[in-house]
Amino acid sequence: MTKDALIVWGGWEGHEPRQVAEVFAEDLHQSGFQVTVSDTLDSLLDGEGLKRLSLIVPVWTMGTISEEQLKNLLGAVESGVGLGGCHGGMGDSFRNSPAFQFLAGGQWVAHPGNDGVKHTIAITDKTHEITRGIADFVVETEQYYMHVDPANKVLATTRFPVVDGPHAANGPVDVPVVWTRMWGKGRVFYCSLGHHADVVRKPEVRTICRRGLLWAAAAGQEGFGGGAEHVEARA
Repeated sequence: MTKDALIVWGGWEGHEPRQVAEVFAEDLHQSGFQVTVSDTLDSLLDGEGLKRLSLIVPVWTMGTISEEQLKNLLGAVESGVGLGGCHGGMGDSFRNSPAFQFLAGGQWVAHPGNDGVKHTIAITDKTHEITRGIADFVVETEQYYMHVDPANKVLATTRFPVVDGPHAANGPVDVPVVWTRMWGKGRVFYCSLGHHADVVRKPEVRTICRRGLLWAAAAGQEGFGGGAEHVEARA
């Protein structure tokens, strides 16, 4: 069964949106999707067309979304279209749009120490099809401090503080890294890793993102689950 996905990339170039979109497109193609890749948010203006998709993937950091574009996106996901993405491409897409942040389940607020922080990703749900078979792993990249919706189903976390700062006065806290949630009939997946395309290509991250996108697209469908192949931990 062929499924249709729309990847929309743009916004801040520092997150390599085109290159990240290419990784997602490759994985979706290999999983049997027909993929449309667009570099304009005007791709969201066809509300009825969006509802015929299986999956929408935003790869767009620090942008501005119009009222009509947002209304169509919210309506499509509510109707059963999946939504999935990573890092700032979905966790910091539209800072002035609380409605999008409500849809996504969270919003980036800080990355203490900036890029290159060595930290552990702890898999907290080892039975979910997105994370099954993946051991805890270490990355050196931005450690995203997220404000998150308590309704999210959290699959992986990271512990703060690693880098000292005013937040450290609060003591240790586990911040979600990977989560799923529902928006009406639609499934939503998010992973906060993915500062650059090379981070998305890391075996554990790529597997989580690929499975997550497939999971999001699978609402009411059979045969597009995330799989459960084993992934070796990397330090």
